[in-house]
Amino acid sequence: MTDGADKTVTLTRLRALDTATLYESGALVMGPEIRMLSGDGRLAGPSLTVMCPPGDNLMIHIAVAQAQPGTVLVAQCHNPGYGVWGEVLTVAAMARGIAGLVLDGSVRDLGAIRRLGFPVFARGTALPGTAKRARGMIGAATTCGGTLVRSGDIIVADESGIVIVQTETAHSILAKAEERCRKEAAIMDELRGGRTTIELLGLDEKSAES
Repeated sequence: MTDGADKTVTLTRLRALDTATLYESGALVMGPEIRMLSGDGRLAGPSLTVMCPPGDNLMIHIAVAQAQPGTVLVAQCHNPGYGVWGEVLTVAAMARGIAGLVLDGSVRDLGAIRRLGFPVFARGTALPGTAKRARGMIGAATTCGGTLVRSGDIIVADESGIVIVQTETAHSILAKAEERCRKEAAIMDELRGGRTTIELLGLDEKSAES
């Protein structure tokens, strides 16, 4: 299997797993202040990081123009009081095949973004617009929701939260997560058969110890 094919398979398998399972298996977690605002289903893809000065979104426009299909933009904007992303950038991103946006900042035009079905995870909404003059950085390590993100790290995001799977740990996390899913499926079957979480998780013993 080629390296490109292996990455595709890994991404497909990660996309099938919920963020809680991935976190419990070793993925890094992003702060809960970055939450799902639009989209339907799970977002997964390699990140392209962007850093913008407060109140300016020039670098986001440049990143959208440079991004490869399937990329998840991860942007640090340093001030949630500005709406750095809206309907125009959403249409541009969709035309480029960008998978979604994870933004440590705010968006506007949220109704239009939701109607377009584009996945956006951000702090919230803000009406003030931005300048387009100041240079920032694309592709450098940055923080988003208090967690370090590097370009190329795999982002998986859903209604429960956002995790970062670093490329060097992806196979290990994937193996642990899939094994966890198998064990949880067996537990679900036992519960449907009438057993309790107290029995299956050994909580009666823990209660006796306390």
